[in-house]
Amino acid sequence: MSANLTLTHSEVPAKTGLKAKPVYATQFGQMYCGDSKELLSRKPLSRLRGKIQLVFTSPPFPLNRKKKYGNFQGEAYIEWLASFAPLLAEYLTKDGSIVIELGNAWEPGSPVMSTLTMEALLAFKKRSDLYLCQEFICFNPARLPSPAQWVNVERCRVKDAFTRIWWLSPTQRPKADNRRILQDYSKSMQKLLKHGRYNAGPRPSEHHIGERSFFNDNGGSIPPNVLIEGFVADLLTMSNTSASDPYQLFCKKEGLEIHPARMPLQLPEFFVKFLTDQSDLVLDPFGGSNTTGFAAERLRRRWVSIEADPGYVEGSRGRFMT
Repeated sequence: MSANLTLTHSEVPAKTGLKAKPVYATQFGQMYCGDSKELLSRKPLSRLRGKIQLVFTSPPFPLNRKKKYGNFQGEAYIEWLASFAPLLAEYLTKDGSIVIELGNAWEPGSPVMSTLTMEALLAFKKRSDLYLCQEFICFNPARLPSPAQWVNVERCRVKDAFTRIWWLSPTQRPKADNRRILQDYSKSMQKLLKHGRYNAGPRPSEHHIGERSFFNDNGGSIPPNVLIEGFVADLLTMSNTSASDPYQLFCKKEGLEIHPARMPLQLPEFFVKFLTDQSDLVLDPFGGSNTTGFAAERLRRRWVSIEADPGYVEGSRGRFMT
């Protein structure tokens, strides 16, 4: 797609009280560079309080090794993530949602998983009295074997190939409509609808299937809460294996570093469709390569993204130049 970019400067005003300005703007959104807590506390972003329908983000994971894109460890990570809960909740509409992707963590030097991400999620939830609406699993079968020591060297574990996605809200009934994310019916379901024959009656599970229980064509099947790369068992396609997408080509051309932890575009698209309408506003406070903003742009939703690293911000412009 194409979008008209309005380029400004990539430096955020250092003095408190000065208005922050976006690095670039598109038809539907704006990208800012700086610390998200600081930027959300000043104009113009402070005017968005109570107006964000969806916060979709993938914050840095609590990895054992420090990464260039930043990550805390141990109790510091729990406190760091939880400290964002009151701020982000304050920006939500009354029926808004916060969706957070969190990867797994391992104990340093040990083939034992850490509970750090789960503790951080619970601390985040409690800090603003949020409801946990649903948990999702994003499975990537193409992920390289890790942790390498336990999987490749000692061969005492299998590879870690999924992340958890947590959907939270200040209300038990946030805006959501699964009719916007229906999947194509399976071949067997299409055949059933065509011929109108089905083996009705009781099942060992004690469910009773009526004579016409599955004969309504609702336009597609309701997706599960497992999101997977590759179309397997009617699960949602999640792919991030391309090495020549417009974003990467732009970064290579401009000599910019490619973000090492990009999420597949289908992931934010799924939740933007599910949890927002076209008039709604989407926020990503840890924008990275701005996959969230690009997904919102494609779906004609308004968006705001914030990223602390100026290089990643500059590289993210490449998503909107095709």
